[in-house]
Order: sequence, then C-alpha cells, then structure tokens
Amino acid sequence: MTQLIKARENITTPEMKKAAIKEGVSPEFVRKGIAEGNIVITKNKKHDIEPLAIGAGLRTKVNANIGTSQDKVDIDLEIEKLKAAVDAGADAVMDLSTGGDIDKIRKAIIKESPVSIGTVPVYQAALEAVNKGKSFVEL
Repeated sequence: MTQLIKARENITTPEMKKAAIKEGVSPEFVRKGIAEGNIVITKNKKHDIEPLAIGAGLRTKVNANIGTSQDKVDIDLEIEKLKAAVDAGADAVMDLSTGGDIDKIRKAIIKESPVSIGTVPVYQAALEAVNKGKSFVEL
C-alpha cells in the first residue's frame, strides 16, 4: 500500500512519523498533507534511506546535481560529489549523467547514497537514441 492510500485511510505510517520528527511537525500534519496531495514522502523500500517529506508547510529542501558527461566519465568522482553534497547538507541529489554506462553509474550512486536520488530518464533515452544513429524525437 502506498503512503497516499494509507494517508487517505487515516493511517499514519512509520515513515510519516519519522518525517514529521525531522520536520518538527506532527505526524498528523504530514498525514493530512499527503492525503490532500500537498506533501510527498520520498522513500524507496528497496533502499536504506530515511524518509524525506517535501511540500507545503515544511522546510525548504536542498538538492544537489551531479552526473557524468560524454567528456568526463568517472564513477569514483561522482561518488565523491555525492558524499560532498551530503556532507554539505543536501537533502536529495539528482544524477544528471549523460555519459558512460548510465545504468552502472546510477546503480553505484544509489548504492552509496544515504539520501533520495532523482534521475532524468529522458537524458538516457536521448543518449541511447543518438548512439543508435537516431534522432531524439524518434524515441
């Protein structure tokens, strides 16, 4: 069951409680915000990260962007960037990689990250289309 479904069923989940503590608000505030569509919790049950509540009435979040380019592909460097971003207080990190084995890079970053990771899948799709000699619009 999703956080949204539980929130709309008036159920406060452990993730909502953890996020509320971190935000300095009540679990009910978080639950109600989720039920109304004004708050989301980023937390993938397959990854060991703390839930992060984002939305109305909560503190502003800091996001850091990292990622390879076709000119510079270095997974270790991306992991260093990830750690620097987290150490500097980033709440979330975006992997905007456009060079190298993007699947491998993404998996390495997710494995090492203690915070939520976002990606832009269309970047990879565009790169793969170009590598096949096709146009981005032919996706």
